[in-house]
Amino acid sequence: MADRALLATRKGLFELMPGSAGWQLGTPHFPGDPVSAVLHDARDGSTYAALNLGHFGAKLHRRDAGSDAWTEVAVPVYPPKPEDSADKTDWTLKQIWTLAAAGPDQPGVLWAGTLPGGLFRSADRGASWQLVEGLWNVDGRADWFGGGYDVPGIHSICVDPRDSNRVLVAISCGGVWVTVDGGATWQLRTKGMQARYMPPELAEQGSAQDPHRVVRCAGQPDVLWCQHHSGIWVSTDNAGTWEEVRAPLSSFGFAVAVHPRDARTAWFVPAIADQQRVPVAAALAVNRTRDGGATFETLRTGLPQQHCYDLVYRHALAVNDDGTTLLMTSTTGSVWLSSNGGDDWQEVTTHLPPVYAAIFTKTD
Repeated sequence: MADRALLATRKGLFELMPGSAGWQLGTPHFPGDPVSAVLHDARDGSTYAALNLGHFGAKLHRRDAGSDAWTEVAVPVYPPKPEDSADKTDWTLKQIWTLAAAGPDQPGVLWAGTLPGGLFRSADRGASWQLVEGLWNVDGRADWFGGGYDVPGIHSICVDPRDSNRVLVAISCGGVWVTVDGGATWQLRTKGMQARYMPPELAEQGSAQDPHRVVRCAGQPDVLWCQHHSGIWVSTDNAGTWEEVRAPLSSFGFAVAVHPRDARTAWFVPAIADQQRVPVAAALAVNRTRDGGATFETLRTGLPQQHCYDLVYRHALAVNDDGTTLLMTSTTGSVWLSSNGGDDWQEVTTHLPPVYAAIFTKTD
């Protein structure tokens, strides 16, 4: 099996392949179309691409293992809103923001996080989808609000590799929620987080939290890292509590990646602040901790250090299964790779459309 990567961009899905001259771009899929999310399902080798086609709405396509052809499958559909509902949210799918696969104990099961804040589950590889009503009807959903979008959105789905019925989702803005029964019931898990953009008396309110991205360590699944609007938090008790850590340059950003086996090692890409979403001093850097956030190293070798205004989105920083190969992409169409945990970076291209998401895959 060979390692490859997929890049979901504003104008297509690009494949990145290693070769004798380094990693190179292949022919794009869906050229010209915005690809909002991509998933490679390691259980059966299939790949899913979510498109956001404006007037034509959201679409979802699947490519089966060993095939070059994409097949359109179903998209999540919200039920009609009751006429007497006080909910101000438009119950219409705006975008598929993230996709996740369940574990081997639930073959064919997929999860989709959407705007306006609904979580959907498929039991048949995307042929049909069901709204997870336990979360949609949870007390407090009326308090959720949009972060970067006008409506709330689910961007992080963390399935527990020990039990696929245990799932964590993160919402901008609506906090972190956990189910232990496959989505029937949910608990808010934001103890320790601080939303400093809120009035002080509301800073600890769970539904006010804006976790930009939450990732789980596959090898130590009780450990989760969160890049939050107000800083960086880590949990070592499966989101029971969260502890803030401080990183160099800035603790503001969107992306976070965690080593697949060493939960104490994680990577972040700092920006100045909410009001200035660009690298500090116009010099791109990656912050890495190897001791659970007690200390950080700031990594710059191979990254642009002058006149750089790239922002790295939530899903645009990925770490391969080897724990040392990293892929980072940006809003200005730049792509960098590191083969040594971020110590050194290689520029692959600077000419892609804005990149929304990057993932590693394997292929025969």
